[in-house]
Amino acid sequence: MTGDGKPFEDGIGAIFEVVHRLRAPGGCPWDREQTHESLRQYLLEETYELLEAIDAGDDAKMREELGDLLLQVAMHAEIAAETGRFDAAQVSEAAAAKMVKRHPHVFGDRSVADADEVLRNWEHQKIREAREAGSEESVVDRVPSTLPALAWTLGLQKRAARVGFDFASPADAAGAVGEEARELAEATDRGRAFEELGDLLFSVVSLARTLKVNPEDALRVAGQRFRKRFAAAESSLRRQGKSFSDLNADEILETWEKTK
Repeated sequence: MTGDGKPFEDGIGAIFEVVHRLRAPGGCPWDREQTHESLRQYLLEETYELLEAIDAGDDAKMREELGDLLLQVAMHAEIAAETGRFDAAQVSEAAAAKMVKRHPHVFGDRSVADADEVLRNWEHQKIREAREAGSEESVVDRVPSTLPALAWTLGLQKRAARVGFDFASPADAAGAVGEEARELAEATDRGRAFEELGDLLFSVVSLARTLKVNPEDALRVAGQRFRKRFAAAESSLRRQGKSFSDLNADEILETWEKTK
């Protein structure tokens, strides 16, 4: 219920109405003092919490976290509306118009062969839109540099691949990984090692992409496997009154192998 006893509307508009009331005079002091800048951390936190729910396959948690993310959208739209810059309706309408324009194979008469062609057409359409607006930015300039390094690198590569800059096959990408690994092994100083390690990681992301494997997901699953296996080995040692620091290299390897 609103403060005057009227019920909030149902459906997608409910959260926008709630946020409007929270930000209005007499609303919540905390919500009223928020800005686009102060909300940045919450937008990021809610995004990661949603990703965690997706990884867990938890529908109830996904529903909750999607709602929390929608709350952030509503807050930012309301803050903008208060100064007459734009409102939630304009955000929705602009997004819908953009999707229609970039999907002529659905809303127009163009045909596409597969999802890869959809992505290529999408990228070329964005290039045309940028040029019509007088911008000569590179396709890779549109990847937010604020992303974590792994996601940023993957984004750079995907954008470049959509305009034809890519390996011919996963085998070629794997060859690049091997070459970068050799160059790293031959590095003779820390500065060179730093550079070559970056190149190696970049090439691993390329290999993952050509295999259609998300490197972030693959690394996270590998980390989860390590965490469970390490905890099991650690628990086994505790039962023996030991820890890893009590073992030599061969004993550590033997303990590790036993936990497979």
